[in-house]
This record gives sequence, structure tokens and C-alpha cells, in this order.
Amino acid sequence: PVHLPPCGRARFLAWVLVLAAGIGGSAPSQAETPRRNVLFIAIDDLRNELGALGTPFAKTPAIDALAAQGRLFTRHYVQVPTCGASRAALLSGAYPSEADHLTNEAIFRTGASWSGRSLPGVFRAAGYRTLALGKITHHPGGLGGKDWNAAPEELPGVWERSWIPEGPWEHARAMMHAYAKGAARVPGESPAIEAHDGPDESYPDALVARDAIATLEELAGSEDPWFFAVGFFKPHLPFAAPKRWHDLHAATPLPSLPPALAAPPAWPSGWHASGEFRRNYGHGGRDPAEDAEYAMAVRRAYCAAASYADAQIGRVVAALDELGLGESTVVVLWSDHGFLLGEHGIWGKHCLYEESLRAPLVIRTPDLPRPGEPSDAIVETVDLLPTLAELCEVPLPADDGSRGYAGRSLGPQLDDPAAPGTKPALAFFRGDRSIRTDRWRLIVDGEDGRAELFDYANDPLETENHAAAHPDVVAELLGQLPASIPPAQGSQKGREK
Repeated sequence: PVHLPPCGRARFLAWVLVLAAGIGGSAPSQAETPRRNVLFIAIDDLRNELGALGTPFAKTPAIDALAAQGRLFTRHYVQVPTCGASRAALLSGAYPSEADHLTNEAIFRTGASWSGRSLPGVFRAAGYRTLALGKITHHPGGLGGKDWNAAPEELPGVWERSWIPEGPWEHARAMMHAYAKGAARVPGESPAIEAHDGPDESYPDALVARDAIATLEELAGSEDPWFFAVGFFKPHLPFAAPKRWHDLHAATPLPSLPPALAAPPAWPSGWHASGEFRRNYGHGGRDPAEDAEYAMAVRRAYCAAASYADAQIGRVVAALDELGLGESTVVVLWSDHGFLLGEHGIWGKHCLYEESLRAPLVIRTPDLPRPGEPSDAIVETVDLLPTLAELCEVPLPADDGSRGYAGRSLGPQLDDPAAPGTKPALAFFRGDRSIRTDRWRLIVDGEDGRAELFDYANDPLETENHAAAHPDVVAELLGQLPASIPPAQGSQKGREK
């Protein structure tokens, strides 16, 4: 039988009704069955902690509301736990296969060879308007290289327009690590936390939401279908947000990390010294690994930044629906990876553990069956390209022998939230590899081949390496992993960007 996703099923029924009415015996015209639009919302560093997931201290009402209208995927995993490489996997629909695919410069270095087969590339080839606002590729505004003011496109030829909102920050890098009043990060000196007593527009995400709403108002009159990607910066470091969002979490009771979870594992498969957090920001001599009060302050500030971003997302989705576009638009909310806040002794994301690789994913479609019921299937970021192509009936190019699509459509899970996953989730970082199944995660060290095995049925917090007790499981999972990708020169463990 042919699988029809929700929007494809609706169009099929419309075609049947036209035939039944006897209108010439032909299928409806494009004007009678307009193609679905796509609003793709990307979030930077959002942990898989939402009110909709039962996290008691999460204050994410906008995302929770979207999850109640759509399908929340509780076990969505990214391919690489760093911004640029995760977004390369999203946009290419492919697993990383070479060293350049594992870096924050992945799209800039390799995108020209696959831009036509990329997510926006296939939609543009199908006649869609394609727009990107904020941080969609690694570099906000889509410009790569060393010069943040005048640089080539990261993913050339696929966007009608790619931009960042106007604001007081001097360039895109300053906006990506923004402080209030246009201040830019000074590596090693700027604080990891800021609570500016000012309006939401003191930080870039409110300006992204402003531009997104204005763009949706323009798109409401468009005769052509559109793919609009909107990228928010928070809760990425620095954990900076207007004071009112910090006040919201000032009394939030956050659970303490169990000692076994807070300690580094027996050997560092993907462990590092939290260089992004410690090297790029000043902490006044305080270290959350040794200072419980500071650790709690950092965690609360992260929650504040997440709630601030959630509010801006809510503004955009509300505008979409108020404009009457919700009935013809697929909405996707996706985070490029999680972020560890002390788990395994890590303050950052550059590792292959659960809190880093598991990230929020919500898909809302018109005519979605059983909205609000989550899917617990294991799914991956690479699944989004074929899913959106299927939902919007956008053809994918034939296999040309180059880097192929790795994902599978999530249509079955959209039709039925109880539908199981169809494959394990793969992840890569530098030379290390990981595979996640329903029960197990195997991490293989790329330098010496040592294995770390976690058993989520009996050890959900990843506190013990079970490899020695289950050599048969290690062998089985190892056989499902692709070959190791040599790390790029100078990218040894512990050296983060």
C-alpha cells in the first residue's frame, strides 16, 4: 500500500471529491489544491526539557502549546553535537562522512557540493519561495568564513533571501553571542550570565520574532508557496535575557544532580573540559563544578534564556495563526542539540551523551491525526528532509551517486503516534561514533576503539559503562556503525570552538 502523509491524504481526498462531482474527470488544478507552506523554527542549544515533556521546572508555554497541537517527538536525536555540523546534517539530510562535516564550518566548507539537494534547495527547485532569518546555518544570516561583515554564502543559491534583523550589534558574530545595548562578547572576559533590566528587544531573539512576523504578513499575500526558516539564538551561551525572565526562575526549585551523574565517567569517550563555557566566558574565579551556588545560578540563567526564547517563538506561531496561515502550513520546531549543565562533569554540548544528542522536535501539520499525542519513536534530524518533502509533495532528486539522503519520512509517526521507529540513531563527534537503540547507547572511541555502553533500561542516567558485561551487545551495535571519520587536523578532544 502507498503511504499518504496527512497533507497528502487530504489532497487525495480532495481529488476524489472532484471526480465524484463529475468535473471533467480530471484532477484538481494547482490553484484548487494549493501546496503546503513550511514554517521551520530552529532553536540553539535547547535541552529536551519542556513542560510538555513533564519537566516540572520548565516554563515553556509556547512550545507546550505547539506540542498540544502537533506531534512532539520525545526521542529525537541530532547527528553531531555542535551547531554548524548539526545544521549541516539537517540541511543535507545526510550523515557526516568526512572530517569537514563534523565542524562548525561544515556548511561553509562543503555546502556548495550539495546545496541543490539540500532542504531549501529542493523546495526552491519545486517553485517555493525560500527565506532564512536569524541563525539557520552556523553563521547568522548565512554568511561564512572569517570575515563576518563581507563573506560568501554558506549554502549558495538556495535562499531567495537570508538575513539577520537590524539591531545595535556590529556584526553577526556579535549578535550570535549578544549582550544588551549592542555589546559583543569578549572571549574569556564577558560573563556567562546577564539579566538586563529592559524590554525583550534588548536581545536579538525579540528582533528575530519582529522580522518573522513582518515577513509572515508579506507572505500571507504570496501566490507562491513558501519555506520560511526562522532561527533563534537562545538559550545558547551567554545565558543572557531580560531581567523579567530571570525573575521568573529566581525561585525555581531545580533538582540537584545525583553524585554518580555529576561525576565524569570512568574514561572520557566524549568528555572534555567544558572549554566553550570556561574559555569563552569570564566567571570571576567561580567554577560550577566546585561552587554549588554558582552552578545553580548558571542553571537558572539557562532556564531564563530558554523561557525568553519560548516567548518569542510563541509570538511567531500566534502571528501565523492569526493571519490564517496555520491551515495551509506545516510548522516544525527543532533544536540543533542539547546542552549539559553539569551532567558527567560537563558544562557544554561537545560530547556523545544523551543530554547533548537528545533535543526537542515538534511537527504540526494541517489535518494531523490525534494531535497532542507524543511519539516515543527514536527519530533523527536527517529524517526531517524526506518528511517535509513528503508532506508537501516536493520531489527529491534521483540518487546521483554522491552523498545520499540518510533519513526516512516520519509520516508513519505523524499518522499514528504509536508507530515504532525504523532505525537506530547515529551520532558523530571528531573521531568518535555513537549508536542509540531503544535500550542501548554505544560510544566508540575513534583513537583506540574502546567502547562505552549505556543500558537505559537499568541505568538511565548513564552512570556505568556496561561494555564489559555485554560484549555481545557491543559487537552487534558496532556492526551497525559506519566506519570512523578521521578528525580534522587540530580537533583533538578538549579543543572546542
